[in-house]
Amino acid sequence: MTLYCGIDLHSNNSVISIINDNDQVCFEKRLPNDIVSILEALNPYKQDLHACVVEST
Repeated sequence: MTLYCGIDLHSNNSVISIINDNDQVCFEKRLPNDIVSILEALNPYKQDLHACVVEST
């Protein structure tokens, strides 16, 4: 299974979404902008993650 991750970056938190090839949401959560928290959240999916994009303003 191929997964894709999108991160919506805000000043003090990020919303992380992971979808599969069928556009089904596999994971979605708001997390503080802490690299350890974000990596822990992504870790279970890392073998199948094809790409990760970050949107910021």
